[in-house]
Amino acid sequence: MDKNTIIGFVLIFGIIVGFSWFNRPTEEQIAEQKRYRDSVALIEFEKAQQKAILEELEKQKQTNEYSFDSLTIESAKNVFGEFASSAIGEEQFFSLENEKLKVTFSSKGGRVCEAELKQFKTFDSLPLILFSEDESEMNFTFLTANNRVINTQNFFFEPIFSQTDKAKLLTMRLSAGEESYLDFVYELKNDDYQVDFSIRPYNMESVLANINSIEMFWQSKLKQQEKGRKFESRYATLSYKFSADDVENLSEMKDDSKKLSNRVKWIAFKDQFFSSILIANNDFISTSVESKIEGENSGYLKNYKVETTVDFDPTGLKSTDFTFLFVPNKYKTLSEFDEQFKGVFGENFQLKNLIPLGWTLFRWVNQYLIIPVFNFLEKYISNYGIIILLLTIFIKLIIFPFTYKSYISSAKMRVLKPQIDEINAKIPADKPMERQQATMKLYQRVGVSPMSGCLPMLFQMPILFAMFTFFPASIELRQQSFLWAQDLSSYDAIVSWDAYIPLITPYFGNHISLFCLLMTITNIIYTKINMSSQAGAADQMKMMKWMMYLMPLMFLFIFNDYASGLSYYYFISLLITIAQTYLIRLFVDEKKLLKKLEENKKKPVKKSGFMARLEEAQRQQQKAMREQMKKKK
Repeated sequence: MDKNTIIGFVLIFGIIVGFSWFNRPTEEQIAEQKRYRDSVALIEFEKAQQKAILEELEKQKQTNEYSFDSLTIESAKNVFGEFASSAIGEEQFFSLENEKLKVTFSSKGGRVCEAELKQFKTFDSLPLILFSEDESEMNFTFLTANNRVINTQNFFFEPIFSQTDKAKLLTMRLSAGEESYLDFVYELKNDDYQVDFSIRPYNMESVLANINSIEMFWQSKLKQQEKGRKFESRYATLSYKFSADDVENLSEMKDDSKKLSNRVKWIAFKDQFFSSILIANNDFISTSVESKIEGENSGYLKNYKVETTVDFDPTGLKSTDFTFLFVPNKYKTLSEFDEQFKGVFGENFQLKNLIPLGWTLFRWVNQYLIIPVFNFLEKYISNYGIIILLLTIFIKLIIFPFTYKSYISSAKMRVLKPQIDEINAKIPADKPMERQQATMKLYQRVGVSPMSGCLPMLFQMPILFAMFTFFPASIELRQQSFLWAQDLSSYDAIVSWDAYIPLITPYFGNHISLFCLLMTITNIIYTKINMSSQAGAADQMKMMKWMMYLMPLMFLFIFNDYASGLSYYYFISLLITIAQTYLIRLFVDEKKLLKKLEENKKKPVKKSGFMARLEEAQRQQQKAMREQMKKKK
């Protein structure tokens, strides 16, 4: 080993030792870590004690019918303190309901354990229940004055019903002695999807520790509500909104989790068409969110979990307030809640962003054009197949000027094809720059821009993509039938099978959707018509023909699982486009068009800025090629 190698090893060793020394924890940090480990160990120990006592109480309840021995009661007092009497009881269920919503509560934990949207059904005509008692959990963890860790899921609450002109109320009361208690107050408004929830302590200063926050755990399995599990799962996600910031979400396609350091305003367990939303009036703090995909045949899509901290005042001077929304993902409904909460909190909650309407530009098209027209038609027409037809016609009328301009540009290129062929015959193929310059001079003389056919198509793209996002997200189409399609929000299978076929089942599914098949056939016909009208199609596009016909077949695989309403829209849109093409051909005389272009040759040539830049770029490229050839020689 030479001298330099030894010096190198010594330097590396010195750097490692120095880095470790400079980054060693301080005595305060070591003490804080010890306190944290001790508190975690204490919490785990108390949880184990509480679990053992609860299991013993449950065992005695089942065998002795509440004849608890004094030893068990005394043990419960030692573990639960003032809450010992509430650890003994039997789970009961109570409900509040209005025209739209039925919410069920459990006496064990005093929590919401079931939510049913009464005006909707599942795809197999069962009541639409967002979650049930054994599929969800919500609990809060408190610290008592004598350092006991108390979790609400271990205790039985007493119900107190009341009512006002505008709402029904249920108070779930957790007793902590004769004059001390903790109330969970639920208020269901009349004819609404909203449930207000408040945590209110009374005379709890001597029972609870002097803390300013409590831990909360919320978990729910997401039921499969629609026929197409694969498609529904794409739109199911755990979403959340940062306070005074944008809406974000976990991955829809895989297991995902995040720790959110910023304050969070609301969290939503979102399905394709329905959501359970929890809003914290004073924000969620130090939040962890998790989403896991459930098994294929489990009946559930995903399992959502939230662990967070919320503000809490043990004196009871200020309650801890939340708002539940068990709501359909309807744009109008969520927009109304946005306006309502903006008036109360002075902040845009962006709840309507739960509806996936595409990126910013596409979302604007949907918000300010498609949705208003759709809602207008919905007022007067009950058949959604007819509404989609009229909406398609409306859209085609809007983009018709762009379609017409694109066709005229294509026609100009087509009538100039013989002159371009002459240029190609005069200039050999080994001089591509000269060919291109001559072709551009011809376009310039006749007043044709090669880009004039592309720009109209670009203007149409935002509307096309907006429609792609609009139909799958429209709850209005859910379970609406048209012709053979029983549900315009799901696929319309005419052939289906149960056997698993490799490469087919994972990517295509076990069915064939008729509207999707019709769209594919129509797309192939349109492709053939479009290619036959392109200038130079026979020569320049030979190598691309198979790709042009492959695209419709790819759409067959892509859209087979999608909403039949979307495939129906594209099918109708393509039919109208084909009809427009033939109609334009009737009114456009290509001989007159060529004559007009020839007359343009007599006029003074006006160079556009684009053409000037293009010619300059060609000159520079040609100059560089000449210099390169000189160097080679």
